[in-house]
Amino acid sequence: MALWRERWYIQKRRAKAFFSGLAYGLCRVFPINPNKVVMWTFEGNGGFGCSPRYIAQELLRRNGAGETRYQIYWLVCDMEKEFPPEIQKVRSTLWSRAYHLSTARFWVANTRTFYGAKKRKGTAYFQTWHGTVSLKPIGKYRGDQLPQMACLASEADSRLMDYALSGSRWCTETWRDGLIYQGEILETGTPRCDVLFTGAEEKRRQLREEYHLPMDSRILLYAPTFRGGSQNTARSVSAEAVSIQFSQVIRALEERFGGTWYVFLRLHPQLAAQMGRMPVGDGDSRLIDVSQRSDMNEIIAASDGMITDYSSAAFESMLIRQPVFLYIDDLREYIADRGKLMFTWEEIPFSAAFDPEGLVRNILAFDREKYEGDVERFIKKTGIIEDGHASQRVADLLEAEG
Repeated sequence: MALWRERWYIQKRRAKAFFSGLAYGLCRVFPINPNKVVMWTFEGNGGFGCSPRYIAQELLRRNGAGETRYQIYWLVCDMEKEFPPEIQKVRSTLWSRAYHLSTARFWVANTRTFYGAKKRKGTAYFQTWHGTVSLKPIGKYRGDQLPQMACLASEADSRLMDYALSGSRWCTETWRDGLIYQGEILETGTPRCDVLFTGAEEKRRQLREEYHLPMDSRILLYAPTFRGGSQNTARSVSAEAVSIQFSQVIRALEERFGGTWYVFLRLHPQLAAQMGRMPVGDGDSRLIDVSQRSDMNEIIAASDGMITDYSSAAFESMLIRQPVFLYIDDLREYIADRGKLMFTWEEIPFSAAFDPEGLVRNILAFDREKYEGDVERFIKKTGIIEDGHASQRVADLLEAEG
C-alpha cells in the first residue's frame, strides 16, 4: 500500500471527524435526559445482540417492576432488524447519532463509537467489547500489523470511555494495550455470557422449535471470526468459500457422540450485514444458515459443540463444557495480517486442525475427560469469573451512576 494513499485516507477520516464533531457541538443546546440510554453493536451493523442486549433486558425487567424508568434507544444501520417494542430503533446517521448521543445519560456499546463523536460531561460511556479471552490479537498486541488509522480511532474512542467491562483477570490485564485504554476496568463478568448459565434450556427448546428440528437433535455451531480490510484505507470485509466438508463432519460427530446432528452456520455480524449468507458449497440438508440472527450467544446456548478459528466464542462455548474444535486453514496469512496469536496451541484446551481431514480426525479422537480437565486449568489460569449475573452488576452500576 503506497504511503501517500494511507496518509490521504487518514487525513480524509480526520477531516470527516472534525465536521462530525461540529454536529455534536450544535446538539449540546439540548439537555441531557437522565433516563436515556443509547446502545449499539458492531458500529450499527449488529442488531439486538451481544452484551448490550442482556444489559437492555435487565434494564427493561427493572422498568417492568417499577424500579427504574430507563428509555433505551438503539442505533442501527438496518431499520428492519427486530427489537423489543420497548426499545426505540434509531437509524444511524450523523445527525441522529449527534442528537441522541448528546442527550443521553449513558452510552452502552460492544464496539468503538463513531469517529468524531463528542461526549458531554454528565454522560457515562460503558464499553462492553465484543470479545472475551481470545486467540485473536487486538490493539497494540497486533504489533506492526496495527494500522495507524485503527490506532487513532481506538485512542479517540478510549478517551471517551468511562468504564471497560471485563470477565476475567486475563481481560483486565490485556485491555490496557488491547483497547489502548488507561481508564477504569470493572470485573463485572461479560453480560452476553449470562444466557449460557441461565437460559440454555430455554434456548435449546426455542431454536429447535423455530428451525423445526427434533427436540433430541444435536447442533454444531460453525462460527468463523471476522475477516476485514486493514483499515489503512477504506474498510472492506471478505469471506471466501468454506473449505470444510460438512457431510463428513456430521458423520464424524454422529460416530463419536451419537444422536442426529445439524450444523448452524454463522457469519460474523459485520459480514452478515453485507453478505447475508455464508458461502458454503456443501449441499447437505442439515446445514442451517443462522447468520441473520442478532445474537450469537443464544445460539451457543442452544448448541452442543462448536467449530471456529480465532474467535473468542470458542472460550464462551467452553464455559458450559461444549466440545470446541478449531479449524484454521489460513494461519500464515492471518498472522501476517493480524499479528501473532495471543496463546500457543499448547496453552489452550482445544484441538486445532489445518485441513478438513485433520478436523474429522480431531472430532473422532475427542477425549472428554482430558478436555474438561484442560478447561478447568485454563479457567483457573486466566481467572475467568463468568457466573450468569454480569448484566445485573452492570445495571447496578448504571443505577449508581444515575
